[in-house]
Amino acid sequence: MSYVPASNRFKKKRMSEINVVPYIDVMLVLLVIFMVTAPLLAEGVKVDLPETTSKPLDKVDQEPVIVSIDARGLLYLNVGDKPEVAIDNNTLVARVAAVLQHRKGADVLVRGDQNVEYGKVITAMALLQQAGVNNIGLVTEPPKKKRRTRK
Repeated sequence: MSYVPASNRFKKKRMSEINVVPYIDVMLVLLVIFMVTAPLLAEGVKVDLPETTSKPLDKVDQEPVIVSIDARGLLYLNVGDKPEVAIDNNTLVARVAAVLQHRKGADVLVRGDQNVEYGKVITAMALLQQAGVNNIGLVTEPPKKKRRTRK
């Protein structure tokens, strides 16, 4: 009888499978995190835009500066670290003037809620003029198509 070393007698077989359970757990946690944070990342302010037929703007290279006016008459600017926070008139003028210094010829658009007083939109446009804006565009929604009903 031949001698077999003790180390070879109880040698374990190598495992050739990958345990994927921890990876599945991590993926589920990431999925939950993204599902919770995705609605919070939606940019913009709730503005009920008026509907009208108009020609869409041509594509531009840089993002336009957008001033939003909600139904309560509060002003918002899409430039800065917190675009969802309302700003006052002086801040609007200062920020828009600073943006126009860095981005010459940037488009400036006003998104006014259809339920806001007309004077609030005009005031915002006058503030933009003070900031050095020469051309201001108004943002609207295309009309919703009416559904035909059968008789």
